[in-house]
Amino acid sequence: MKTTQKIKNFCGLFLLSFLGIAINAQDLPGNTSLVSSDEELLALTKLDEGDYRYTVEDYFGNPKGFTFRFSPDGKYLSYRERDENGKQHIYVKNLATGEAKMAIEEKEELVRGYGWLNNQRLYYLMDKGGNENYHIYAVNLDGKDLKDLTPFDGVRAQFTELLREDKDHLIVSMNKNNPQVFEPYKVNHITGELTQLYSNDDPNNPIFGYNFDKDGKLKSFTRIRDGVEQDIYYEDGDEGYKLLKSLNWKDNFVIQNFNYGTAYPHDAYVVSNLESDKAEIQLYDLKEDKMIERVFVNDSYDVQSMGLSRTRNYEVDYFSYEGEKNILVPISDPYKALDSKMKEELPGKQYRVLDTTEDENLFMVYVDSDRLYGVYYAYNVAKNELEELYNTMPQLKEEDMSEMRPITFTSRDGITLHGYITLPKAALAGEKVPVIVNPHGGPQGIRDSWGFNPEAQLFASRGYATLQVNFRISGGYGREFLESGFKQIGRKAMDDVEDGLKYVVEQGWVDADKAAIYGGSHGGYAVLRGLTKTPDLYACGVDYVGVSNLFTFMKTIPPYWKPYLKIIKEIWYDEDVAEEKTIMEEVSPVYHVDKIEKPLFVVQGANDPRVNIDESDQIVSALRAKGFDVPYMVKYDEGHGFGKEENRLELYKAMMGFYAKHLDKQEIPKPLKD
Repeated sequence: MKTTQKIKNFCGLFLLSFLGIAINAQDLPGNTSLVSSDEELLALTKLDEGDYRYTVEDYFGNPKGFTFRFSPDGKYLSYRERDENGKQHIYVKNLATGEAKMAIEEKEELVRGYGWLNNQRLYYLMDKGGNENYHIYAVNLDGKDLKDLTPFDGVRAQFTELLREDKDHLIVSMNKNNPQVFEPYKVNHITGELTQLYSNDDPNNPIFGYNFDKDGKLKSFTRIRDGVEQDIYYEDGDEGYKLLKSLNWKDNFVIQNFNYGTAYPHDAYVVSNLESDKAEIQLYDLKEDKMIERVFVNDSYDVQSMGLSRTRNYEVDYFSYEGEKNILVPISDPYKALDSKMKEELPGKQYRVLDTTEDENLFMVYVDSDRLYGVYYAYNVAKNELEELYNTMPQLKEEDMSEMRPITFTSRDGITLHGYITLPKAALAGEKVPVIVNPHGGPQGIRDSWGFNPEAQLFASRGYATLQVNFRISGGYGREFLESGFKQIGRKAMDDVEDGLKYVVEQGWVDADKAAIYGGSHGGYAVLRGLTKTPDLYACGVDYVGVSNLFTFMKTIPPYWKPYLKIIKEIWYDEDVAEEKTIMEEVSPVYHVDKIEKPLFVVQGANDPRVNIDESDQIVSALRAKGFDVPYMVKYDEGHGFGKEENRLELYKAMMGFYAKHLDKQEIPKPLKD
């Protein structure tokens, strides 16, 4: 094993003598004595036995190439390429000569994202060990003139705006002056010069959203007032920023795009739910505070976004929303031609336009489906031609993958719910198969989606179905559905998941006695809640960076979440309200470990800024005190989820061994140590 791999896999309980660095337990987050040894986790991994066509690496190894982007002038193609050690370097290819050179080398820390600044420079983001305190870097195409644009320790930088009219600058937001709030800066990516554009100097009533025009001028911002109200200010050209609207935090009124297609400077396209249950796109007069036109609405789903053409005087290109699948509604002729070409050449697939060249003649299009991981295409507008650029996971053959089927059912209290079931071939042949119930994270405003899901496909390859329920509080289904889940986390939101399991059992697809529950973040919380709320329903559970104690969770949130704590309490619960404090005790799994009877596997990133490692330590410690055998995987170079390939592979290999033990063989009725 190479030295770098040894470093990544360390558990902190021994001396890294080969580097001369002493790593002691007290230097690491959490209670290191709880963490399962490498030998224990390897023994779990070995239980995933079978002659399978595909390995964990096939589904979760980094693709050889991905994240393809055109340079603004279309002369270069950038992409990430995996090396033999799993590192994902960024290369730039000259499309005229075919020559490719590394522009950004990924070393110990992951490159979390990248893009083009102009035709000569790229930007990228990195944090340290998953702590989410991102730095933004700029570099030339040949890898030279590397500059950390946000060189501040303990500060989180966020990419805000790329100024197409100003090739030397971008706008970033940072919590440099106060860790609780973010302020916008104009940054010269060549010299590194920073200019603060506005002060967010009232953390009790912080600004949480900024809107800049195409020239980088701040036109509007939204301020939280008294923790739960929002005031929207707009600069109309007369004496600074004026109050445009005072709304509740639940109201949705977001400037999507300023309308530069007319001489009148105050028109904008906004996403709003002020006049309807479903979010819709309106053309709005910001100076007069009135709607001009309702330009796009869907009766069943929230509208997500729209596109405008810079080369065709800001003509509307498309609208998009997510129903059972992602839907792009073409408006302009180029997008209608693309849509027709997609339906003709790639029927049954869904697609997204990731970016375009500045002349809008080349589109970067990403195509996937429930059985296709993803393929990059270049669409030439003038020629009306699609050219395949790269298949990200060619080893995964579509014909071997499993169907992700949309489902609709009714909850026990009469709400229409939607979700997905991924069925292995045995289930389609009439056999009742084990099922992994997979509640999503968030939970508010997040939803599960149709498309290639490597987890569900891995599970299907081992004979397990995967159930995903968009329970109340999930996003995309309108305001009423979202808000019906407020104050219902761990209660009716969990009822919905249980009702989904009941539905798929009734369809004859799955074996009710072999249902596992697995999830990350809120999904991890749902695992623990499920094992305590309905201890007989699940055969086992896998908790991945999940909350175990609502009281400690709210006390350990990142500083930049604290201005929104009142909103979090309106969504979850408020311990200062006696009735809700009682509910928090009822739905906090750590207070009900006596009800857990089934095997549990816990996984945590030590540097997680959102769900502190103490959340996992608490549940493991409490169960171990009862004599339970709880495998506990902790990675000390990860945060809220595992981003590094080697850690991700270890996780899923151990997870599949855990399922093999408790869903297939079911060797023990209770997870008690001998």
